[in-house]
Amino acid sequence: MKPVRLLGMILAGALLSFGQVRAEGFPSKPIRLVVPFAPGGSTDIIARAIAEPLTKILGQSVIVENKAGGGGSIGALEVVRGSKDGHVIGMATVSTTASNPAINKKIGYDPIKDFQAITNIAATPNVIAVTANFPAKDYKSFIDLIKRNPGKYSYSSSGTGGIGHLQTELFKSLTGAFLVHIPYRGAGPALVDTVAGQVPMIFDNLPSALPFIKDGRLVPIVVASSKRLAVLPNVPTFAEVGLAPVNRMAYYGLLGPAGMSKEAIDKIHAGVQKVLQDPAVRKRIEDTGSLIVGNTPDQFAAEIKAEYEIYKDVVAKQNLNLN
Repeated sequence: MKPVRLLGMILAGALLSFGQVRAEGFPSKPIRLVVPFAPGGSTDIIARAIAEPLTKILGQSVIVENKAGGGGSIGALEVVRGSKDGHVIGMATVSTTASNPAINKKIGYDPIKDFQAITNIAATPNVIAVTANFPAKDYKSFIDLIKRNPGKYSYSSSGTGGIGHLQTELFKSLTGAFLVHIPYRGAGPALVDTVAGQVPMIFDNLPSALPFIKDGRLVPIVVASSKRLAVLPNVPTFAEVGLAPVNRMAYYGLLGPAGMSKEAIDKIHAGVQKVLQDPAVRKRIEDTGSLIVGNTPDQFAAEIKAEYEIYKDVVAKQNLNLN
């Protein structure tokens, strides 16, 4: 065999081998990013903010799929049952990985054992807000009023087991206040009825409540945030009023099924870190009222575990159930 021909065969074999390695590596096909809620909410907005730039970095399409229902559990189960090669990942929220599993024993997954944390993309402050005609307009008068009138006032939430429900129950357990829970089928309807005065207060994500606060239809009382917010400079944090355990921000992160390949974890994590350095992406996320995080898989796993333990304790202490 001629040397030139032999060299050509060797090179062709090497290129074929290299191609096979690339084809077998991650990602080898489009990645499904499951959002466990309907389009348009904060979770969906943040997912779509990272999907397109992450597509460019990973070299495969990152396709957002909305799988709403069951307080986020339907979408979460989609991830749990997904392939472990990293081509099915999902958005993680406090509702899907902590508060809902804490109260719903039949949810179908364990938020600690059945998922692989990748990163917390962003965190969002929550706020207790009251209607414009509520008798109290600041925290001191608010807490005095509700404690003097146990059971007189109610609060709305996105539903039993959601973050708004259990975060309010945590607040109640620490203050001794008695507020009546009015669950809705989603945060949107709960907010609409609160703004309309059907329910006097809500514990909601700031991005949803802020437009109504700005136009005077809701009054902010106290926020769950690491520090006072520039948009609400006169509103104290829960830590400031002596309720540090309630000072818990909502997270919006990425996770995959337990046993997910390390290659996929590392590549997605590295890709998200690059995405979060893009000023346009940062602005899009920060415009929702969220703060950029972008931590490690271990750090995010610790966050999820901490939230789950907190809300399991709330459920036990407050004797909460789905009925």
